[in-house]
Amino acid sequence: MKGCIIFCAYLFAYFTGDDESIHFAISNDGYNYRALNNNMPVISSAQISSTGGVRDPHILRGADGITFYMVATDMNVAKNGWGANRGMVLLKSADLVNWSTHIVNIAERFPELSAVSKVWAPQTIYDPQKRKYMIYWSMSYGNGPIKIYYAYANKDFTGLATPPKQLFFSPGNTTCLDGDIIFKEGKYHLFFKATGEHPGIKQAVSDKLTEGYVLNDKRLEQTNEDVEGSGIFKLNNSDTCILMYDVYKTGKYQFTQSRDLENFTVIDNKISMNFHPRHGTVISITSKEANALMSKWFK
Repeated sequence: MKGCIIFCAYLFAYFTGDDESIHFAISNDGYNYRALNNNMPVISSAQISSTGGVRDPHILRGADGITFYMVATDMNVAKNGWGANRGMVLLKSADLVNWSTHIVNIAERFPELSAVSKVWAPQTIYDPQKRKYMIYWSMSYGNGPIKIYYAYANKDFTGLATPPKQLFFSPGNTTCLDGDIIFKEGKYHLFFKATGEHPGIKQAVSDKLTEGYVLNDKRLEQTNEDVEGSGIFKLNNSDTCILMYDVYKTGKYQFTQSRDLENFTVIDNKISMNFHPRHGTVISITSKEANALMSKWFK
């Protein structure tokens, strides 16, 4: 990352249960969020997707500090159901306002993977060793278990340059999905939703980005309700991280915090939102970037 960037705010990218589109919200402290554009989409799903809907947006600041990358599931549940999507949407921006977009259909891009039935919840992380952006997502073949795969994006972030490979191998070959990676103290921490006998949000840790993840078989969510779509981010000027997730059956979104990424405490009493998000992600932004977003979309 070039230069010294001073972060003073946060951008929350999400979708809602009623609208499979990308929405933005802004916060000054990481706890209190206000929807932009009156909680209406900031990007048209009809213009960027093959299905007419997008879900699970993940946003990332690039290694140069000034370019932004966003990926989302190309999916319209009302139209196509849960097992018919094979694509993701790749977006790139220099200002968080104007975005170039490209659709990647896994079955079309990789004909050998024509049996793919689900392509869900893509995310992006920068690989400093390869100096490339790695996209990882949940994927299944036919009625088989959902697993977390990865591939590297091409230079222009318009498609995938390498074939998908499995990123995490769950014990018992059980379904795991909604991966989210954070790098802390020399380790890559992969948070994900586990299924099977002891389901919930768990993490696997490795000192390498693309291999060697070892499961810590401990449920991290602080609720007995079913959860999915975990997202973790670091607070500005702090060693505290916030883990949030979608309590999807009750329409709630829970926030927890931790300093060691092992023990999490519920902080719902500190959180305020004038919207009801589904699976989303948060990044830190500067005052200039916050002002540009407010100028464009605050109504």
